[in-house]
Amino acid sequence: MANLEERRIASGFGFLNREAGFEIGESAFLRYGAADSYLRALFVGLTNTLAVALIGIVAATVLGTFIGLCRLSKNFLLRTLSGTYIEFIRNVPLLVQLFFWYAIITEGMPGPRDALSPLPGVFLSNRGIFLPTLTSVPELQGFNFVGGVSMTPEFAALLIGLATYTAAFIAETVRAGILAVDRGQTEAAHALGLTRAQTLRRIVLPQALRVIVPPMTNQYLNLTKNSSLAVAIGYPDLVSIANTTMNQTGQAIEGVAIIMAVYLTISLSISAFMNWYNAYVAFR
Repeated sequence: MANLEERRIASGFGFLNREAGFEIGESAFLRYGAADSYLRALFVGLTNTLAVALIGIVAATVLGTFIGLCRLSKNFLLRTLSGTYIEFIRNVPLLVQLFFWYAIITEGMPGPRDALSPLPGVFLSNRGIFLPTLTSVPELQGFNFVGGVSMTPEFAALLIGLATYTAAFIAETVRAGILAVDRGQTEAAHALGLTRAQTLRRIVLPQALRVIVPPMTNQYLNLTKNSSLAVAIGYPDLVSIANTTMNQTGQAIEGVAIIMAVYLTISLSISAFMNWYNAYVAFR
């Protein structure tokens, strides 16, 4: 308190109602201007964090499940490629991977006029990734695309990095869960005439979920907390905006307390949902 008073820094959260005075590069859902308050700026950071975390969780789950199944495949090539992916991704620091993906998008991709189009209506350029929607398709106008849904290079790099990194851990969780199911279950299913796909879908996976869900919760929490590395590549998440706020106001204690409280709330919410789902799966 003496140090704060000596530096003429007022304690408390009254600064949240003051004008922020800085712009934010992108906002997932909320409109924001420099004349808005610090509180609104932090809410923008929160929505940006939630957007990349939720999409990342879905993408990592799908990719990780697919790789985990490939890890158990009888096909030598699929098994080897998935194993190599897991070992490589898990042993390279996430921060390095984020820098890699950001460099690929900003330096390795062509400009909008020469954008890559792997699928109809999908365009990849150094300005980001552009995807079609039900109502509009991205079109090149001037120096950039308009219409559809766009992902900035920062958002795209963070999303790809988080999803691919977490998927490697989810893949091992899925593999372990499937292997935990008694082999007799599979043999009995085959004896009844079920195909390999039917056995996996109707017999193995429902039982494996009881083993998969608890450690999967940890991976979802890790992905959400790892999103704070967004500050390294310039994505305006909660931590990035809170840092700017602390630099301008000097309210470091309050700023860090807000970050801790938000991440604690998000983590507890994810844990509560996954615990409910785990109980539901176990009951089924």
